[in-house]
Amino acid sequence: MSKPQSIQESRAAESEVLYAVDGNIATITLNRPERLNTISRPMLAQLGQLLLQADNDPAVRVVILTATGRAFCAGLDVGSAASGTGIGSQNDADGARTTLDLKTAPPTILFNMEKPTICALNGAAAGYGMDTALGCDIRIMAESAKFAAAFVKRGIVPESGGTWFLPRMLGWAKAAEIIFTGRTLSAKESLEMGLTNHVVPDAELMPRARALASEIAANAPLAVQSAKRMMRVGLSENFNDHVHHVFLQLLPLMRTQDFREGLASFLEKRPADFKGR
Repeated sequence: MSKPQSIQESRAAESEVLYAVDGNIATITLNRPERLNTISRPMLAQLGQLLLQADNDPAVRVVILTATGRAFCAGLDVGSAASGTGIGSQNDADGARTTLDLKTAPPTILFNMEKPTICALNGAAAGYGMDTALGCDIRIMAESAKFAAAFVKRGIVPESGGTWFLPRMLGWAKAAEIIFTGRTLSAKESLEMGLTNHVVPDAELMPRARALASEIAANAPLAVQSAKRMMRVGLSENFNDHVHHVFLQLLPLMRTQDFREGLASFLEKRPADFKGR
């Protein structure tokens, strides 16, 4: 693996979220392993900022979200919340509000990102961590990883997308069983249910994620992003409206340099060299 061309940390050396760009792939890494990557308030802000940074960088074509340590993310930091200092604590000013501006919250950013996202689950994803993983386009799980929908066991609901994603991914009945019981699913069970794309040995997680990201990044980025955009809006459109919108996306793509390159590379039987324009 080549050395990353740039590494930027949003804080000093002890950043709770790391950011690296290698070629056309950005890797965002939750970096609070001593707390099982539970989400603190600074960590939440950093994650949102770095997701936006990756989405706005023309050089980035794919984003991998992963974590350090033995867990992907064990949810919100309930320890700091219980002590009165964290998200959801009695002293949390946002917790008393009935309307919130969530445009810069990581789940909303993830859903609206133009760039494809791959979640590489190195370990357990519980609560907020599970919702965040479900918000990515593609999931790859290490064999030791698991999903823990433990919300109702903590007296809350899936607050960051789970009640929206799970019924669409699994159907109402299966989603209801998982959410209402607060069940934990192994990587194998997650694969069987369709919650993850691949399960791999722990040591192969990042190589597999990077291989898939590289395969995606080799395609025309404007076309990939348009396809994601159409998939997203199609969730709330009827067929006739959707086909009309897809056609409107197709017309400008056919005027791009990448479209001409795609045709030329096919006719010349060579790999395409897409520039994103």
